[in-house]
Amino acid sequence: MKNLSIILIVLTFLAVSCKTEVGPNQLSKEEKAEGWMLLFDGQNTDGWRNYAKTTFPEGWIIEDGALKCQGSGRGEAGAKEGGDILYDKKFTNFHLKLEWKISEGGNSGIFYLGQETPEFDYIWKTAPEMQVLDNEKHPDSFLGVDGNRKAGSLYDLIPAKPQNAKPAGEWNTVEIICFKGTVIHKMNDATVVEYHLWTPEWNELVAGSKFPELNPTWADVASEGYIGLQDHGDDVWFRNIKIKEL
Repeated sequence: MKNLSIILIVLTFLAVSCKTEVGPNQLSKEEKAEGWMLLFDGQNTDGWRNYAKTTFPEGWIIEDGALKCQGSGRGEAGAKEGGDILYDKKFTNFHLKLEWKISEGGNSGIFYLGQETPEFDYIWKTAPEMQVLDNEKHPDSFLGVDGNRKAGSLYDLIPAKPQNAKPAGEWNTVEIICFKGTVIHKMNDATVVEYHLWTPEWNELVAGSKFPELNPTWADVASEGYIGLQDHGDDVWFRNIKIKEL
C-alpha cells in the first residue's frame, strides 16, 4: 500500500510538471481546439489601426507585451494625439477576453459592435462601452447615476455590480459575451453587467441617457461591428486579447 501511495504521488507530480504554462498573449491547446483567436500577440500590431484611418497611430506602442496608449497628460482634450484603435474585422456573436490596467487617475474604454461611418469622429458615438477607470481618483467614479461610470460598467447606462475593479497599476481580467442581443460583462471572474439590446427596456434606458443627443439612432446598436480600445488621453495597457466567435 505504501508503494502504491508513492506511485500516485509521483504520477501526480509528473502530471503537474508536464502541464504547459501559458503566458500572456498565448493560446493554450484547449483554447486553440475551442476556436479561440488571438487579436494581439504581444509583439506587433497586426490587424489594429486607427479609427477611420488605415494606419496604426504613433500614440500607441507595445510595452512589455502590452498595447499601451501613451497619455498626453491632458485627459480627454489630448486624446486625438493617439486616437482610438480598432481591430480590423467585424464580429457578431462572440466571447471576448482581455486584460487591462490603468494609470493613476486614468480613463479608457473597450468598445464592441462599433461602426465606422463618415458622420461620426469617435467610435463611442456608435458603440456600447465597457468602462476602464481608476475608480479611486478619476471624477467619473462619482458622476453618472448609481456608479454607471465606474470600471466594468456599461458606460453611463448600467453600473457594474459587484464593483470589483483593482487599483490603478494592477491588471484586471475582463470578458464580454455578446450573443443575439444578450450582452454580459465579466470582470475579475464575476459577472458585473447583463443586458439585452433592442428591447423596450433597452430603448427606454438609452432614451434617458446622453447618447441620443450625440447620435439619434444610438439605441439601434448594430448586430455586427468592430472591437475598439479608447484613447482618453491617459496611459492605459491592454494584453491577452483573444476572441471566440459564437
